[in-house]
Amino acid sequence: MHINITKSETGNNKGSSSQLVAYLEKENRLAEKLDQYHQPEYWFSHDRNNIQPYEARQGIDNNVAKLSKDDAKFFLINISPSERELLYLKEQHGTAGAKAYLKDYANSVMDTYASNFKRNGIDSNKDLVYHGKLEQHRYYTYKDLEVRKARAVKGDIKPGEQMHVQIIVSRKDSSNSTKLSPLNNSKGKNTAHSQKVGQFDRVAFKQLSEALFD
Repeated sequence: MHINITKSETGNNKGSSSQLVAYLEKENRLAEKLDQYHQPEYWFSHDRNNIQPYEARQGIDNNVAKLSKDDAKFFLINISPSERELLYLKEQHGTAGAKAYLKDYANSVMDTYASNFKRNGIDSNKDLVYHGKLEQHRYYTYKDLEVRKARAVKGDIKPGEQMHVQIIVSRKDSSNSTKLSPLNNSKGKNTAHSQKVGQFDRVAFKQLSEALFD
């Protein structure tokens, strides 16, 4: 299991999440071109599995109270099982079951994310504003060696099992009052100060999330 936290795959997290939401809708757009009756892969959170793209965008973009134009508004969490793990899940649960399992696991990861801040009132995924999107494939980019050596074209689907989950999580908690940054390296002067500045141990978060999957 590989888990990482970034600013955004589209390179900017200081404005609207619309560009990132649109980017993560690429599989739905492709499927619609091939089959007009295709059932889209909806966004999900801890309480819903049928979130529309505009709802995901609005949920993040409307949760920015007292953030300046230069503040990060959201972060992107990538949850990527290995091919071996995906094959095991599909063998045990089938493709549909594996997808449901990964979504449930992603919600549990967000419980770990919340508690890792060690902030009063930030205890579980219910205290966060986030939306997850399951993707079936990964795609070649200009950074890939295969593209640079002309063995693949940018945008082509990569081979093998590539199912993964991308989660957009708001910088602010669900009350729109507390800033939460997983990229904050400050450990604080003491325990009380650490709780105030919102210490986040990324190594511990990844280890706990991986252990949770195991």
